Amino acid sequence: MYAVVVPVFVKPEFVARFKTAILDNATNTRKEPGNLRFDVIQQADDATRFTLYEIYKDEAGFIAHQQTAHYIRWKSAVADWMAQPRVASKGAPIFYDNAAV
Repeated sequence: MYAVVVPVFVKPEFVARFKTAILDNATNTRKEPGNLRFDVIQQADDATRFTLYEIYKDEAGFIAHQQTAHYIRWKSAVADWMAQPRVASKGAPIFYDNAAV
């Protein structure tokens, strides 16, 4: 498995539009054969901060995700809405879905 965790900092005036765009991306990502999980978390104490938690069967699934129309559409839409650049952490889950991997 391949995990990707992305902290996202959105400019306040774009939060509502970001939420609409990320729901489109997340919903379509869950339909990809290589995706196992795509969670979107909005921070409780700062509505402009989000975390994307993504799990793919393998790195190839993640790379395929980055080539999809919905991801490209999302990436293009949100580019100017970011308060700072997105930096992803990538790795292998060692505990997933209530079980050690």
